Amino acid sequence: MIYVDNNATTPLHPKVIEALQQALSLFGNPSSIHSVGQEAKVLLIQARRTIASYLGVRPQEIFFTSGGTEALNALLFGLTRDKTGHLLSSELEHSAVIKTVDSIVGWKKTLLSPGTRGAVTVEAVENGLRDNVSLIALMGVNNETGVKTPWREIANLAESHHVPFLIDGVSLLGKEAISPLPRGVTGMAFSGHKIHAPKGIGFFYLRSDSPFTPLIIGGGQEGQKRGGTENLLGILGLKRAVELLQEEPPFEALAELRNHFERRLLDEIPQVLINGEGERAPNVSNLSFEGVDGESLLFNLDLKGIQASHGSACSSGSLEPSRILLAMGYPLQRVRSAIRFSFSRLNTKEEIDRVIDLLKVEVPLLRRRG
Repeated sequence: MIYVDNNATTPLHPKVIEALQQALSLFGNPSSIHSVGQEAKVLLIQARRTIASYLGVRPQEIFFTSGGTEALNALLFGLTRDKTGHLLSSELEHSAVIKTVDSIVGWKKTLLSPGTRGAVTVEAVENGLRDNVSLIALMGVNNETGVKTPWREIANLAESHHVPFLIDGVSLLGKEAISPLPRGVTGMAFSGHKIHAPKGIGFFYLRSDSPFTPLIIGGGQEGQKRGGTENLLGILGLKRAVELLQEEPPFEALAELRNHFERRLLDEIPQVLINGEGERAPNVSNLSFEGVDGESLLFNLDLKGIQASHGSACSSGSLEPSRILLAMGYPLQRVRSAIRFSFSRLNTKEEIDRVIDLLKVEVPLLRRRG
């Protein structure tokens, strides 16, 4: 098996597995005052400090959740509840943002169009701010194309206009250095299973001076920002995955893999198009194979032991064409022929060459079949 669908989820890293195995006997509740609970509390504090240090923020600004979707919901609802305003976002956002934005009551919403670049521009956001915008919510990296939003520049713009700025950092974490965060970033959401940590664990950063209404109310855990007993095992796995980002940054190696993949494909298979004209994260290739049905190609690849995807994992079970690529203005035929290949630190150049060699067989075969 060759797994190249790492934007959907990543395999657990062997060092994360080792950390999880060592933590399996830890069962204490960090809120308990006895020694078993306090042992858990110390580990929770250490994990929070590690993650905060990686982002260059304060530990009391990090809050653990069940994953990226909850983190995004918490930030969006937490900063809009019991208020009215004007929210600026884009047509390219993940469904965890698009659907949440749509459900916010009493707010005007503007969704910017990205065009074939694949991300909104600073100029588009600046123009949008003229319409009394009171919150900006954008992704740092698009999960389907890998195209980057110029989030640092937009953060500076948001700061100068005194407008809160939320970033979906799920596809950003592990793809580039994030620290130091610009002052204009109010909140960011992240998910552990995108960086070789377990599923079911995520977190958000929230600047300490931000007014916030909790999404989940309970026993007052997580600084009153998220009730419920913390998932200590998941948090310790997440901590180890973040430590690996510090110890062994994967950015250059990912870029080498992706660039090698695209160079060979474009040289050796005709009529292959890269989707997304903007600067991209180093691990994603969203490619359209002209004259090929993407679903058929995916099926053939899977039969040969290669796992890629047609788009977002949250919608890839559907035969519908990619909402993201359609929003970028690509014609339906190009969208239906698109495949996303996304790599991780566990992929090798030998694996990538095997994927290319198989594509050189399958793509012409499907084209001949029409």
